Amino acid sequence: MTSLALDSCPVTAAEEASLAALLRCCVREVAGPRGQVWHAGPYVLLRVADTLLRGRTHGGLALRFDGRPEWLDRGCWQPLDADRLVGLVETELGGTNEEFAAQVGASREAMAALLTARRRTPAPADPWLASEQRLVFGHPFHPSPKARDGAGWLRYAPEAHASFPLRLLGVRDDVLAEAGETGPLDDLAPAPPGYSTLPAHPWQLDLLAAELAAPLADGRLVDLGYGSRPAIPTSSVRTVYEPRLDRCLKFSLDVRITNCVRKNSWYELAGAVELTRRLGPVFEELSAAFPGTGWLPEPGYRSADLGVRLLEGLGVIIRASPWSVCRPGVTPLLSGALAVPEGFRAVPGGPPADPVRWWRAYVERVAPPVLEAYLNHGVVLEPHLQNVLVGVDASGLPVEAVFRDLEGTKLVAGRHDLSGLPGRVAEALTYDPGSGWDRVVYCLMVNHLAEVAASLAGTGSVRELWAVAGGVLAGYAGSLGWPPPLADLLAGAPLPAKANLSVRWARSADRSAGYVPVANPLAVLS
Repeated sequence: MTSLALDSCPVTAAEEASLAALLRCCVREVAGPRGQVWHAGPYVLLRVADTLLRGRTHGGLALRFDGRPEWLDRGCWQPLDADRLVGLVETELGGTNEEFAAQVGASREAMAALLTARRRTPAPADPWLASEQRLVFGHPFHPSPKARDGAGWLRYAPEAHASFPLRLLGVRDDVLAEAGETGPLDDLAPAPPGYSTLPAHPWQLDLLAAELAAPLADGRLVDLGYGSRPAIPTSSVRTVYEPRLDRCLKFSLDVRITNCVRKNSWYELAGAVELTRRLGPVFEELSAAFPGTGWLPEPGYRSADLGVRLLEGLGVIIRASPWSVCRPGVTPLLSGALAVPEGFRAVPGGPPADPVRWWRAYVERVAPPVLEAYLNHGVVLEPHLQNVLVGVDASGLPVEAVFRDLEGTKLVAGRHDLSGLPGRVAEALTYDPGSGWDRVVYCLMVNHLAEVAASLAGTGSVRELWAVAGGVLAGYAGSLGWPPPLADLLAGAPLPAKANLSVRWARSADRSAGYVPVANPLAVLS
């Protein structure tokens, strides 16, 4: 599958990406736990539904494929396709999910549509926004990484280089719901006296049309039309960059994107403001200990108090933009953009001439602040590829790391006084220590570093890069006296990997997703 790239034939690239993602899931969640995976030279072999499959691989834990995977048919190897693999998975797992094949197919069709649309519309000139819009193939270990509900999604898709003006509402003051710093929203457009300006995602307003009819008719809401400048969707689809404000705005979207219906629950609206207040001092200490560490605060939200459905559906969270927190001369790039095919084209100067030096700088910027936040501050950051921005200097060398999205950020239970918060808000803000550590290790090691290392190494070995990462982590562990969780990690304890196929097969909420153990690439170094 070396042809997999953003400029490949859309249908071919979409098929290859769909097959690769599902096959990775099979290695990790289907064949692996059953002891039906073997490594032989350049191949990984696995058995699914009594059928032997193989693929040439590189990238270590990231499991990148070279050439077309194959299946053994009466003693001869034949090319494998995604539909055949779906059938094998259904047979292996019992065939009790009639939605599964359709979700995989819809995801594949979405990828093809995105690749086609990208050819018609240029990428943003802003390198950060261009990096946000590069994630065409989605999560590499998800059976349907681009599955999306709802009609008309393509016009709002970041991967299609979309941009669009926001819809603007006026919320009458007696039904205004807000907290924190919301003043910037008033600069989007003047509201009538007695009203406040509320931006809305135009797709969400279409989805809520029936519920909005009454408050628009009786004046609790007024329609102020469209914004004067296009907003640019970032990688999460529902969060956009609003250039007039130089802010990011996180909206609700009542559609399923990959695993979840993406909405701002009422307790998440309040939780974002509460976490911003609590994390300010934490990040001050992190940035002092690890220069170049930054974050994107979410200091306020605004909505309309018109029942829970509209409170959540119209809720918007204000977030700082990365340009506002990076130093002059530093360019923020989405880490996820580095993990896509040919991702290092996005880095100023192109692929680094000295990959090991670049990688050491990258790991030093990203990993120690995440571990420090957990171990010394009781804060669980969620450093997966879509939640971290790496700031690079003019030569392309990583010099900053910026962490974002407080929805996934949690506080370790028992280490923070949450007694003054409503019970549901406090519950949503906390993880028990074990769950918090699993989340940190999965996001940092499995989802993030493994994928960037595989892209940086190309078809070569990632062993040297993991040795460098191990050295950085060991230096940090030594400075703390080798705390047990970190000592176990560096000793090669298996890593937790999120079970995306299992949660989709069970049709469960994403929060129910468990983990499966995977080999720790640091194990061979210890």
